[in-house]
Amino acid sequence: MSHEEHKSKAPKSVNCAVVTMSDSRTPENDDSGKLIIKLLEKNNHKLINYSVIKDNKKLINEKINQLTKNKKIKAIITNGGTGIAKKDVTIEAIKPLFEKELTAFSYLFAKLSYNAIGSAAVLSRATAGIANKKVIFCLPGSPEAVGLAMNKLILPEIGHIVKHLGD
Repeated sequence: MSHEEHKSKAPKSVNCAVVTMSDSRTPENDDSGKLIIKLLEKNNHKLINYSVIKDNKKLINEKINQLTKNKKIKAIITNGGTGIAKKDVTIEAIKPLFEKELTAFSYLFAKLSYNAIGSAAVLSRATAGIANKKVIFCLPGSPEAVGLAMNKLILPEIGHIVKHLGD
């Protein structure tokens, strides 16, 4: 079976959670979170949970761990806290939950980012992985980075990834 045939059998709609990590954003001014939700819904995916939480390693870990236990959710997309500032702890909070890391996501996102913004792309630690049969994408907090990751990587593959994870 070709990869096109295989991918064509993937779910067309995926139940998702979106989590924004920020000390300054609220649901009202969370442009990146709103963009993720808009793009998911435009592509027929369903939002099951949305939240904005503080840049706190313990809170982030607890929230993502809780979402991985929700049987309705198949994908979790986070934004914020992937940089190199002291307060950027998203990766440290979430990566320990990964059973498998999708290393190509980090590489491809870095390449796309480099093409878009040049050498500043080295400051992002965006990553993705699998935890409890859920795919988790950790994106930077800028709307430009979110749009890039969603349109070029996540939306084209989210159903395919979920198909591989099974029920």
